[in-house]
Amino acid sequence: MWVNADGTPTMLARGPWAEGRGKPQGEGSRWQAWYVGDDGQRRTKKFRIKEDAKGWADKRRGEVHTRVWINPDVGADTFKVVGEQWFATKAFCKPKTVAGYRSILDTHVLPKWGDTALKDITYRELAPWIAGLGLSASRVVQVHQLVGAVFKYAVKAGLATKNPCTEFERRTDLPAPAEGKQVYLTHAELLALAGEMDRFETLTLVLGYCGLRFGEASALRRRDVGDRVLTVENSATHVAKQGIVETATKTSKVRRVPVPEPVWDVLEAELPHEPDAFVWPSRKGEHLPLGEYRWAFDNALKVVTADSNAKRAKEVAEQGKPTTRPFPVLTPHGLRHTCASLAISAGANVKVVQRLLGHATATMTLDRYGHLMSDDLAGVADQLGKAITAAAS
Repeated sequence: MWVNADGTPTMLARGPWAEGRGKPQGEGSRWQAWYVGDDGQRRTKKFRIKEDAKGWADKRRGEVHTRVWINPDVGADTFKVVGEQWFATKAFCKPKTVAGYRSILDTHVLPKWGDTALKDITYRELAPWIAGLGLSASRVVQVHQLVGAVFKYAVKAGLATKNPCTEFERRTDLPAPAEGKQVYLTHAELLALAGEMDRFETLTLVLGYCGLRFGEASALRRRDVGDRVLTVENSATHVAKQGIVETATKTSKVRRVPVPEPVWDVLEAELPHEPDAFVWPSRKGEHLPLGEYRWAFDNALKVVTADSNAKRAKEVAEQGKPTTRPFPVLTPHGLRHTCASLAISAGANVKVVQRLLGHATATMTLDRYGHLMSDDLAGVADQLGKAITAAAS
């Protein structure tokens, strides 16, 4: 039989602290307190002392009344269950992005946290795990971001009360990704490299003077080439277990890129006739894979580097020191940096470079290439002075 706080029998306690009830169990009494949460569910807890039961029930009831009550069942789902729910929401992301998420989940996160309840994953457990991953700085940051994204979803979905990843300090808890050195070719160096690229000479010139990403060039078809203008709306990217997949550009925006006349003269002569034909197909007539281009690129780089070294050696023998700089070591992506550098040296402003390269914002362009732009404040003042004089006369 259940009893009230005053010891009188009842089915439910309705005493001065109406959230408790007790039941004799052997010696003494064991009091069972209860309350109803915002979710309509009744929760109970047993106490040996009536005052403890009353205090617990009153506190929970007060939390419900003041809307600060937290469902104790929140966070009981495992990371794997919630992680898969989060992953299912990424159906609209690009295939390469989805494949990247899947790889991080399966390789790094789920083996460690898959069977752990969300409420048991805290900053205290995450921080040393993140620090001990032993991965590259950029990969560690990606793992942290993914775990944080899952928790962000869980909080929004009412499956967790907080996101422990927000407690990480960027400067102290996460590694700083190493900044890749940007390499720029001069006009002479770019032309020399392209001259050694055989069937990819024109493609190399377009990458170096038009700033296309390699995937954008690989997806370019005859119908995308107008009169000295390239319409860039797709990109071909290799996705693990899927091969080369064509999607929208990185920013999902279409841009039109002008082609310098000397480059256009070469390109126009090589264009295929069929509208759907790739401008630069693979040997099999499909999307050109980066590996096929990279093989030719690396071989050409060896040739021009050897030529540069020979020229420098001759200058040392004749003049006592070289006047030609060593040929830069670069990857195909360095041609995109080269385009930005050459455009800026030709007088292009930040908005022009942004549109040329297809950056999402001008801020991104400034962050990457602002150091190449003129910061001659005195020159600006001189120009303003001349304008003032002209307007006043």
